[in-house]
Amino acid sequence: MMNRVITIGLFAVLLGACNSTRYQKDIDEEVLRGLPNFEVVAELTKGPGNITVTPYNEVLVSLHQFYGEQVRVAKLNDEASLVPYAEAAELNSVLGLQADAQGIVWLLDNAMRGGSSRRLVGWHDKEQRVVHDIDLSSVTNEHSFLNDLAVDAERQVIYIADPAQGESAAIIIVDVAAGTSRRRLQGNVSVTAEDLDLIIDSVPVSIRIDEGTVIRPRVGINPIALDYNNEWLYYGPMHGLSLYRIKTVDLRNADLTQAQLAARVQRWSDKPISDGITIDKAGNIYLGDLANNAIGVITPDREYEQLWRDPILSWVDAFSFGPDGMLYSVINQLHRSAILNSGKNVTKPPYLVVRFEPFASGTTGR
Repeated sequence: MMNRVITIGLFAVLLGACNSTRYQKDIDEEVLRGLPNFEVVAELTKGPGNITVTPYNEVLVSLHQFYGEQVRVAKLNDEASLVPYAEAAELNSVLGLQADAQGIVWLLDNAMRGGSSRRLVGWHDKEQRVVHDIDLSSVTNEHSFLNDLAVDAERQVIYIADPAQGESAAIIIVDVAAGTSRRRLQGNVSVTAEDLDLIIDSVPVSIRIDEGTVIRPRVGINPIALDYNNEWLYYGPMHGLSLYRIKTVDLRNADLTQAQLAARVQRWSDKPISDGITIDKAGNIYLGDLANNAIGVITPDREYEQLWRDPILSWVDAFSFGPDGMLYSVINQLHRSAILNSGKNVTKPPYLVVRFEPFASGTTGR
């Protein structure tokens, strides 16, 4: 396990594989010993949302709706450029996406551009067609903001994070095989936001409601991930300093009341304010430490530590394991977008797709 935070100079050296002098700095070789490989996969002109890697080593990203991009989902081609993906699915707005072992890419359409229903789409990567199209209207509400998902391909069950608003936050369980969906743990402390400001580079994240009103958002459940064996679902509010877990067998049990289910939630560990997470087979939980421009890990002994900290890690969003054994992530400067910066866009492309060597392998696609 690493026991030091990588500061700006070291991080720049590790990024040298992208062949850009902008990242290259001198550093004592002694500091590099025992550290995993880290590299930039692509520099993007468009702001990514989430990321997934297919079993065929295709890197897919959603294009974040906060940037108003017309392309919903894109694939990195051999030149590390974005090309539109799954256009025939007629998607409205996608953040969450995840490829499973069968080559189905699950696309979570949050319909935030208006004029359509919230839905979960299963896209067959090789056949390039929709194989599942599940309407989620019955398990969402007017405040729903379907953000991220965790896919159990073996059981054909998908868990969706809906931060909604205040006590409307919940986990949605979709049983693809049975064709049913349920909204669970709504308003539970494990899914609702804490009263915390997110401050990055000394600037609070703020949303301008109108010319005279600016608010500092409080976002509920966002980080969500299954462990390697699909036994536990780990999750928590983005604006929250606790990570929770619950057994998936309990979440799938429709006979449990909300109170009975809530009693089975476990507080797992401390965490920073964070967006996406993922878990390797050894139980290490990787996350973006948003306030500190960092990537961190919660180890199996429930301790949190930063792995890399650098201004270039400007809103580390989602993660995905690739079949090459590397862990991929996107860095999208979301707090600098007009929506989260009081109406002023101060982003400075490029946005990044990066990858690094995790402590242990994980499930491809998530």
